[in-house]
Amino acid sequence: MTVPPNPAAKRPDPSVGTLRSPTRTVRLFTPDRPFVPDIGAELPEVDVAYETYGELSEDRDNAIFICHALTGDAHAAGWHEGDRRPGWWDTMIGPGKPVDTDRFFVISANLLGGCSGTTGPASINPATGQAWGLDFPLVQMKDLVTVHRALMHHLGIERLRAVVGGSLGGMQALEWSLSHPEEIANAIVIASSSRLTAQNIAFSAVARSAIMRDSHFHDGQYAAAGTAPRLGLSIARMMAHITYLSVQAMDEKFGRRWQSQPTYGFGADFQVESYLNHQGSVFLDRFDALSYLYLTRSMDYFDPFAEPEWQQRVDRITRFLVLSFDSDWRFDTTHSERIVRKLEHAQAPVTFREISSPAGHDAFLLEVPEYHRTVRAFLGRAMELDLHTGQTSGKTGSAR
Repeated sequence: MTVPPNPAAKRPDPSVGTLRSPTRTVRLFTPDRPFVPDIGAELPEVDVAYETYGELSEDRDNAIFICHALTGDAHAAGWHEGDRRPGWWDTMIGPGKPVDTDRFFVISANLLGGCSGTTGPASINPATGQAWGLDFPLVQMKDLVTVHRALMHHLGIERLRAVVGGSLGGMQALEWSLSHPEEIANAIVIASSSRLTAQNIAFSAVARSAIMRDSHFHDGQYAAAGTAPRLGLSIARMMAHITYLSVQAMDEKFGRRWQSQPTYGFGADFQVESYLNHQGSVFLDRFDALSYLYLTRSMDYFDPFAEPEWQQRVDRITRFLVLSFDSDWRFDTTHSERIVRKLEHAQAPVTFREISSPAGHDAFLLEVPEYHRTVRAFLGRAMELDLHTGQTSGKTGSAR
């Protein structure tokens, strides 16, 4: 996932009501109650960074949990002091937007294994006083969900009105609704997958190889060596950007235009080359190479429908909305159709729509009218349904 520049996004006028929320951090697992991952050694401490928007209703029945994609973080919407752009899903979340913070209490949290405030491989291992590095347990999608469930319970919420996510975030939303359906009334899975193809795995394998073969990787202990695999991480990011855009989007944005006068050498003669160099460079300031390794690997192993008896766990009250984009070739529509077929076979209520957009995989981050109308309508209906029965309710569940 990439967060493309939004030319229309301007710094807000402080005199105008603008969605703002600080990033908070809470310790959810401690040595007395450590986190036990699905694979690997336990973590004695897990901190989680999160933001909330809107107000929780008196009945605590209007909460929506936002699951971020690969390189996202807790700052999903609004502005922080000094921001040059709003949160990564500000197109979707806010007053009057599809995830309407005038109606919903919205929670966005950084992932376990991440590098933006939640415990990850770059965090300090209390036993050694150094970064965990490759000693960090290999996180699975179940582990990501377990930590976010702990945050939900910490906030005093028993059941979510909805869980929403795109790309890797959609995988989390699917895992949560399949493994703990009693906690999820509605799930929105956008531009996502239930099982990566060989091509998807191959892209991530090359990216991880670029990072781990960097001479500054030092077997994952690059922080102790006072360095970082910047070249490998930038190459990984450059390659990923290619997969996030459609052929049409790339042609419209760059074509074969020169950056300046051609040098007829191996520098960045074309605008697309300069763009990729820039994206690889700016990424280094906000993301850690170890997190890139761990989170991409969690996507590779994800295959919830392969687990025995998954159909018996499906709560037929939980409603699903599955969305894809017709120009997305990273997770093309066949990925979403597979999710829909599996859910329909289990007799789960599911709505599917393929949205037309030339933007490719990144369309889920953009203001695509049909896409936003679909999400808005689904969540509007979600507010009319009783949180526990899925039947039409007389109360609106609106925030106080």
